Amino acid sequence: MKKISRRNFLKAMGITAGVAALAGCGGDSKGNANNNGGKKDTPLVVGYLPFNGKFSPFFANTAYDMDAAGMTQLALLSNDRAGAIIYNGIKGETTSYNGHDYLYQGPADIKVTENDDQTVFYDITLRDDLKFSDGEPVTIDDVIFSMYVSCDPTFDGGATLYALPIDGMKEYRSGMQTRLNLILATENKGYEANDYYTEEQYNAFWQAFNAAGEKFAQEIVDYVMAQMNTTTVAESADKWGFAGLKEDATAADFFAAIVAKYGYDISDAGINTESAGTPLTTLLIEALGDKADEIQTGVQTGEGADYIKGFQKTGDYTMRVVLTSVDATAIYQLGVKICPLHYYGDKSLYDYDAHKFGFPKGDLSKVRSVTSKPMGAGPYKFIKYENGVINFEANDLYYKGAPKTKYVNFLESQETDKLNGVVTGTIDIADPTFDKDTVKAIEQANGGELSGKAITVSTVDNLGYGYIGMSANVLNVGGEPASDASKNLRKAFGTVLAVYRDVAIDTYYGERATVINYPISNTSWAAPQSTDDGYRVAFSTDVNGGDIYTSSMSSEEKYDAALKAALGFFEAAGYTVENGMLTAAPKGAALEYELLIPADGSGDHPAFMACTNASKALEKIGMKLIVRDLNNGAELWDGIEAETVAMWAAAWGATIDPDLYQIYYADVEHNGENAGGSNYMYDIADPELDQMILDARTSTDQTYRKAVYKACLDTIIDWAVEIPVYQRQNAVIFSTERVDVSTITPDITPFWPWISEVENVELNANK
Repeated sequence: MKKISRRNFLKAMGITAGVAALAGCGGDSKGNANNNGGKKDTPLVVGYLPFNGKFSPFFANTAYDMDAAGMTQLALLSNDRAGAIIYNGIKGETTSYNGHDYLYQGPADIKVTENDDQTVFYDITLRDDLKFSDGEPVTIDDVIFSMYVSCDPTFDGGATLYALPIDGMKEYRSGMQTRLNLILATENKGYEANDYYTEEQYNAFWQAFNAAGEKFAQEIVDYVMAQMNTTTVAESADKWGFAGLKEDATAADFFAAIVAKYGYDISDAGINTESAGTPLTTLLIEALGDKADEIQTGVQTGEGADYIKGFQKTGDYTMRVVLTSVDATAIYQLGVKICPLHYYGDKSLYDYDAHKFGFPKGDLSKVRSVTSKPMGAGPYKFIKYENGVINFEANDLYYKGAPKTKYVNFLESQETDKLNGVVTGTIDIADPTFDKDTVKAIEQANGGELSGKAITVSTVDNLGYGYIGMSANVLNVGGEPASDASKNLRKAFGTVLAVYRDVAIDTYYGERATVINYPISNTSWAAPQSTDDGYRVAFSTDVNGGDIYTSSMSSEEKYDAALKAALGFFEAAGYTVENGMLTAAPKGAALEYELLIPADGSGDHPAFMACTNASKALEKIGMKLIVRDLNNGAELWDGIEAETVAMWAAAWGATIDPDLYQIYYADVEHNGENAGGSNYMYDIADPELDQMILDARTSTDQTYRKAVYKACLDTIIDWAVEIPVYQRQNAVIFSTERVDVSTITPDITPFWPWISEVENVELNANK
């Protein structure tokens, strides 16, 4: 899981596992009209938000660019509609989904062997008839090349294959640093002679860094000015969470304030956290110009291996990957894009036995240079990108057969133009924001139906969920976050907030969202189902473990019952209760708390009604819950980091494998040394939960993992640091008039988007 962008008014860009997923769109261009046997080949037009133009399968850093590159690529492994890996891709596997059987085929088979000594073998067999779109054969050398690029000590793309416990990985990545990182480590203290970079390189770097930083800050200023009508850098910085700049501050001054907060950490957890769109790293590389390659190149700083022992070639189409311990996420990380060695690398530098893998170790300059025109063994060939349109042509060598539609265009536009583009005929497929206005407009176009004569709608659960969070370190009794009293305090708030979820979500989303009862997306295979043993509605039991509600209760009766149960929890937490009112708080607790919700200052948030209704109810028993509606999300995230926020509303993004490590793992045994990156939000510190998270990580038995995750989720609910609120839907819309909807892949899911079988989509004959 991952936290949705800390700037709530920036659109989070999700990345779907497997084949690239639709991410946006709009525009007006048909392009590539050619004659084929006397018949005009009209392209399928897919609406997209603007591209960055970095179409590398290794280094693309937006979902839109990734999708564009993905049209040309073939992933080593594939998954089914539920997100489960297909282990026998060559012959194919049939799995059932929604009452239907589907056959899944892929480019490879993979066999997993867990050994008695805790090592794990992943034996991969590649089809022997695959070809890249330029006619060159695909072999295991291309797979090995792709893996080595992703594991190079200087690799800074999105893949994290190098993080797995692969035999020899640590040794391979040791003893080498990029000049960029080495210079950053000096913190701009001035050049000192060394063996790693020259004075010219040092000065060029800092000149580029400052120029890129000024652009980075100015982009934030421009965005805030457009969104919030600010007029100066200082005012914009203040709205962004950086108060105190002088009245005539410049973008350079603003960037200096950002550096003062994060130091020279340019990772996604550092300065890039503040990005208003373009990462600082991207701007830095642009500013370096022709110096970028040498600055990004690795230099030897110590001892390191020249190969990875766990990557073992066993034949022209086979290899073995060896892990030194079990890691449940490994199978997903191994599904790399099979990139052509001869196109992205240098065949003269590939000699497996001599430990040469298509590029000099530490020098990815050739790989980085191929960004404007991706190439691979995927269903389409990338032709060109100009005037806001990417043109693709069918790859006749695609292993599943040439795509039915010869041409596809990805067309840039704005979010507001997506639906209108489909209605007016300039776009065939898009994914507009699925709100009430969109639904109303679609139904109007269809004569009252959501799917009809003009537009066909496919809805799918969003890969993530909304929640209300509570900080154990802020909301506790006597400074003891893990005590029963502290848990009861949080459960009191959780009980009242939870009872108002139904009306809030129904009002905000209607049928486009459902209330959930566990802190996990319903898209996950690990999500508890209402038919499962032990399933409970969140915060539906009182302090003695009895049911708060009965099936015959009206809504008003439920609200009253929740408030009564909350009093019981408050009393158990140490509050003084007299005549149904809270009259005194225990040491370290209070009779007044604040809940922050980034609802743009206008109440525009799915959980806003639940929070305000709970506030009114709690006031009846003497607890003041102040709901503060923020129009600047920066205040929320900064407050959470500073441990000054007791409660808040937000959302999580999810991944195909529901690893709970990042959010909930505290590493109590080692005083948080290896805690998950987002654990600071809830501050759970539970050694039993830690152990269960590790147990689930070190098993590949999904049935076992689901049972362990259920126990984890129950523990999280018991800590009462997270109230699950809603699972919303996304939508993809198709022009019924122009797209032959019978050719769209059925049963679309978050793990199996329409584009998973783009090769089968056809236009209507009369288009």
